[in-house]
Amino acid sequence: MVRQRHTKSPRETASVPSRQPTTSKDDATMAASGLRSQWIFFAVASGACAAFNGVFAKLTTTELTTIISQSIASFLGLSDIEKFVEIAVRAAFFALNLTFNGVMWTLFTTALARGTSTTQVSIMNTSTNFMLTALLGLFIFSESLPPMWWAGATLLIIGNVIVGRKDESKDAAAAEAGYVPVVDRERTSGDGDANKDDEDEDVIDLGNAADDRTR
Repeated sequence: MVRQRHTKSPRETASVPSRQPTTSKDDATMAASGLRSQWIFFAVASGACAAFNGVFAKLTTTELTTIISQSIASFLGLSDIEKFVEIAVRAAFFALNLTFNGVMWTLFTTALARGTSTTQVSIMNTSTNFMLTALLGLFIFSESLPPMWWAGATLLIIGNVIVGRKDESKDAAAAEAGYVPVVDRERTSGDGDANKDDEDEDVIDLGNAADDRTR
C-alpha cells in the first residue's frame, strides 16, 4: 500500500474561505488609547510618590517633627521618654522616605516601558512632582508660593499639552496607515501555515494496491 500526498484542486481551494487579518483602524486606535492611559497613570503616580518622598525627607530633619513628636508623646502619656518618641517618629519618616523613593522609581520605569515617548513621560512625572510638592509645602510647612512659581507651573502645563498633541497626532497617523502589531503578524502567519498543512492529505493509491493483489 503506497501513500501519496494529495493537493486540493483549485476548485476545492477556492471553496475554503481565506482568513483576513482582524486588525483595523479602530482596533489600533483603541490599543493606542489604552496604552496612553496606562503610562499616564504610572507617570502621574510616580510624580506623586516623588512629592511625598520629598515631604518625608524634610520631615526627617525639620523642627516640625519635634512638635509632632511632642504632641504624640503627650497624647500617649509618654512625656518622660519624649526624646525616644522623637527618634522613633524621625525614623518612621526616614523609612517612609526610602519606601516612597523605591515605589517612585518602580512606577517611573513602568511608565517608560509602556509609554511611546520618554520626553512625555518625564514631563508628566516632573509636572506632577512640581505641582504636588508646592501644594504639600503650602499646607504642611506653610510655605508661600511666589509669582515665579505660578509662571513656571503655567509653562510646564503648556509644554505638556504641546508634547501630548504631537504624540496623539503620531498615533493617529499610525492608525490610519494600518499599523499591525508584531503579535498579530505572527498570529496571522501561524494561521496561514496551519491552513497550508490542512490542504495536504495522505490518500491510498488504489491503482498500486490492485497491482499488488494481482502479483
